[in-house]
Amino acid sequence: MDFLTKWEKKFGNRALPHLTRYIIMTYVAGYVLMLIGRSAGTYETIRNLIALSPSGILHGQIWRLASWLLIPPSDPGIFTIIMLFVYYQLGSLLEQIWGDFLYNVYIFTGLIMTVVGAFLLYAFTGQDYGILFSTYYVSLSIFLGFAMTFPDQQMLFMFLIPIKIKYLALVDLAYLVYDVIRYARYGLWLPVLVMILCSLAGTILFFFGTHGFKTLNSRHRQKAFQRKMQGEKTVYTWQQQNRNTQNGPNGQPYGNAQRTPGGSNIDRTTFGGQQAKRAVHRCAICGRTELDAPDLEFRFCSKCNGNYEYCSDHLHNHKHIGIEQ
Repeated sequence: MDFLTKWEKKFGNRALPHLTRYIIMTYVAGYVLMLIGRSAGTYETIRNLIALSPSGILHGQIWRLASWLLIPPSDPGIFTIIMLFVYYQLGSLLEQIWGDFLYNVYIFTGLIMTVVGAFLLYAFTGQDYGILFSTYYVSLSIFLGFAMTFPDQQMLFMFLIPIKIKYLALVDLAYLVYDVIRYARYGLWLPVLVMILCSLAGTILFFFGTHGFKTLNSRHRQKAFQRKMQGEKTVYTWQQQNRNTQNGPNGQPYGNAQRTPGGSNIDRTTFGGQQAKRAVHRCAICGRTELDAPDLEFRFCSKCNGNYEYCSDHLHNHKHIGIEQ
């Protein structure tokens, strides 16, 4: 986690925002390409031309390093639409909670390692298994990342049965084992195993290889997420922890704390006697919100004793609250 923090300080401003949108766009483009190709009877030719083929890349077909992202993992249908919707929702939430940089590292680690895995297979077996590689397991890492961050969050299984997401993740992991066994009957267990491990490299790195990333699964972050999910009654600011004061942790007064009918303190900033739009994020140092600066990023500090959120200007240079320096 320490090296990720250092990287974020240096390269955080270069992260690609809204990465989940681009992932969904590649899926949509792939399905459109599939439908057009099948109607013309040329899809298999197109698929072979854009597949992640190490031998083709070594012979100068460099476009394959990126074009394989357009290969959809399954046929289009109603379940595909549902899958894309779920991935978009979960991926967007992870971007907000982790921040653009960490989410970029998480996804691109899986993509890059998938390419590395394809070349390793080609180097050690002499066979080109690129046609098997797709973004299916990389996209699955979004679901696993969310499940490991918020294991007790519930989802409606089959739109009817509420079940904790951690149990659905266990089902997915069991299905991965089944995939390896299923392909073993065709002598393809090794490439499938390599593809799974490489595609989930981000998950392995974040949740097993870095001790500090356990903070993503902290109770404070889960509570903050649950407050966000509850809508306008749950806009979390420092005032919900310090209900007896209208000053921030460093003494700066900002906003007017008002109590909703439900009884929770909500920050409502007023201008000219009229209530403005509620802010979801507020820096505990300078008091700025996403309404003041729409491009400003906000993150929770895992070292502060409490749920304190800071803007990107103060995230790494503030005194940790409740911690003796």
